[in-house]
Amino acid sequence: MRKKLFLLTILFVSLQTRSQQINEAVGWLESAFVKWQPVSNAQTYNVYYTGNGFIDQKIDNQLIRSYGAYYRADIPGLKAGTYTVKVKPVISGVEGTGTTTGSLTVLAQDRNGFAFDGGRVPGGYKVDGTPKDGAVILYISQNTKNTISIDITGASANPCVGLQNILYAIKKGKDTRPFIIRLLGNITDMSVMEGGDVVIENANNVSSYVTLEGIGNDAVANGWGVRLKSASNIEVSNIGFMNCNSTAGDNVGMQQDNDHIWVHNCDLFYGDAGSDADQIKGDGALDNKSSTYITLSYNHFWDSGKASLLGLSEGTTTGLYITYHHNWFDHSDSRHPRVRYYSAHIYNNYYDGNSKYGAGSTLGSSLFMEGNVFRNCKYPMLTSKQGTDIFYDTAGTFSGEAGGTIKAFNNTMTGQTRYVPYNATNYPVEFDAIETATRGEVISSSIKSKLGGNSYNNFDTNAALYIKNLVIDQPAVAQTKITQYSGRVSGGDLKWTFDNSVDDVSSTVITALKSALTNYAGTLVSVQGETSVVSNQTLTSTTNNNQTVTSGTAISSIVFTWGGSATDATVTGLPASGITFVKNSTAKTITITGTPTGTLSYSIVTTGTGTAANGSGTITVTGTASGNQIHNFTVSGKTSSFYTITGNMNSTSGSVSYAGLTLTARLKIESSTAITYTTTAASTLTLVFDSNFTGTIKVNNVSYTATSGVVTVSLPAGANTITKGSVANLYYISATYNTTARMSSHGSVEEEVASAKLTLYPNPVSNELNIDSDKAIQKVEVYNLTGALVNSQAGNNNTIDMSHLANGSYLVKVYTENSLTTKIIIKK
Repeated sequence: MRKKLFLLTILFVSLQTRSQQINEAVGWLESAFVKWQPVSNAQTYNVYYTGNGFIDQKIDNQLIRSYGAYYRADIPGLKAGTYTVKVKPVISGVEGTGTTTGSLTVLAQDRNGFAFDGGRVPGGYKVDGTPKDGAVILYISQNTKNTISIDITGASANPCVGLQNILYAIKKGKDTRPFIIRLLGNITDMSVMEGGDVVIENANNVSSYVTLEGIGNDAVANGWGVRLKSASNIEVSNIGFMNCNSTAGDNVGMQQDNDHIWVHNCDLFYGDAGSDADQIKGDGALDNKSSTYITLSYNHFWDSGKASLLGLSEGTTTGLYITYHHNWFDHSDSRHPRVRYYSAHIYNNYYDGNSKYGAGSTLGSSLFMEGNVFRNCKYPMLTSKQGTDIFYDTAGTFSGEAGGTIKAFNNTMTGQTRYVPYNATNYPVEFDAIETATRGEVISSSIKSKLGGNSYNNFDTNAALYIKNLVIDQPAVAQTKITQYSGRVSGGDLKWTFDNSVDDVSSTVITALKSALTNYAGTLVSVQGETSVVSNQTLTSTTNNNQTVTSGTAISSIVFTWGGSATDATVTGLPASGITFVKNSTAKTITITGTPTGTLSYSIVTTGTGTAANGSGTITVTGTASGNQIHNFTVSGKTSSFYTITGNMNSTSGSVSYAGLTLTARLKIESSTAITYTTTAASTLTLVFDSNFTGTIKVNNVSYTATSGVVTVSLPAGANTITKGSVANLYYISATYNTTARMSSHGSVEEEVASAKLTLYPNPVSNELNIDSDKAIQKVEVYNLTGALVNSQAGNNNTIDMSHLANGSYLVKVYTENSLTTKIIIKK
């Protein structure tokens, strides 16, 4: 009987494995992956690879994960070569025959750069990509991040429990086993962290090696960063960093005496906004201070505000070396990198639509930039306080520090605003970089930075360093490699397409991308072999959940889809103001439509097992307005239903008194700033800046000069745009209409066209305002633009004293028999 049951089980397994379908199988950089359809009744799967001397080598259980509709196995640590992968379902404890992939080609990682100086190979892998002898491999998921445990030599107490406690034990540098720590899926903050970061240290032990790597295309550090301190031989790779809100604020930060560090193939997204105006996209994406022999390669920077700060207070240009190669600076704004002190080899990177600048050199740094591709990078290379850096603004584009030097060879550029190479005749001082005829050309020490008198140190021609004999890619070849292999495996699981027509020149946060990151939950359902499965609820949207429409215009349909372990979703804030939603429980969607009658916000949260996912959005209604429009940044920040305000608030308060108000908060007027609005009639625009500001502001692309910090412009009805003329700080905006009111038969006030028989002069006024009227004046009232009465007088007087009032715009109401005339007057 038992024999018959066994035979029936074998037959059942055989029938089941015939239906197994492999969806995708790909060889990647020293890894491969396979995806397949679930097999009915399979409890688990076994996955084997064959190639490069291995035959049916079984992979670890944790590398096999369920995503509900499919399974996926990733195989890291492979030598370059050709492999096949076999997937076998296990049913009732019996392994089926399974399905085998075709040949998969695995490529070698690019191990070039200063991190590998002296033959070092940072991390837990050998130079051929396989784990080092005796390597300890740990798997960290959302489910195990606080419970993973291991004994560490030299630890205060064993076992060490939780990822950070394990790293704290490694910090002592006593355990010299190579460590490979593998992240699985979306991982949020852990119970033990250091200022919101995972911190890696090993007492600079040259015999200690640590790799922190993501597995597959969906490993995410969500809300936290990685910080390195007094660490050697560290590798960080294949991780998506998003929503970092740690104290240090960097996605990856190298601080305090690190050496031989390799950070590669990471996706670097927005962090939480910092306290300063230039931290609206988070602080640094990949910063390096007081560390040397670093390689940063094949990383993908997604619209980062400040991509990579290099150097802070080292105070020396000796012994500081770093390499940037094959990174994709994808619509990131600046600091690619921004360098103090270091000798930096920056080659084969793709600068793709950068709104501020590419690389910047200061404080005696020496940059060798070769084989890079610049597409619509505003200023490809800048040297502090000279050339393009001060061509448009003597204060400088990115730094007020003394300059360094940039050597440039074989870079390609299209669409830049300005780039000026050194020329002994025409540009002996005001140059951005020194273009050379050959790669190995030595730069003369007589060519010095304008500020600081610093010269290039020719580190790239030193035969003891790797650069001299390195053969790099041609720019076009590098661009192809970068777009194919930068970032996580297959480009990661969060896909985004930039709008070059907007994003090439804008440095503001992309609202829909920010929302996608804030709402990111991942789709991992379970990790094979874990006693408790990772169970995440997911919620995705059509990326248009924040919209701005003109009054009377319908919104584009917004669709949210829930998944993972979510069983339902609840909407808060709708229906409201003409916006409704429809829930389809079968399709697991919520569709939001309608024509809004006012600005509104809504939120959605999923229900089910595991961690809930949430999403939100705001629908803003704009349109023409019939009344005077005043915006006070001190009161409202950048929020306005009339003005559309793009730009950054100044993190430092100012102080201006205007129209009886004390103004402190201010908008930075810079290249990325724009304010738009539409009026229904002729109006007077008033802009209030710092009281000592005498520069210009552009209104509809016409420059207007400020007087004592105030600009007043008369404008016809229609659309208007305010942009940068000079660098400035804006406290206050008003758009006011010139109207006359008459008293109706029932005593109410009705607006009519201003009378031509009443004149107020001079305008602007300093002391006395004259009133010329053909009728007897009964009363005159003066109001500031907040509506407060600041002066009045009764009787038939033809003048009113304005000398005691603060500079600014005022409404002057002149009452005569059966009429009321209102005029805008500027007090200077």
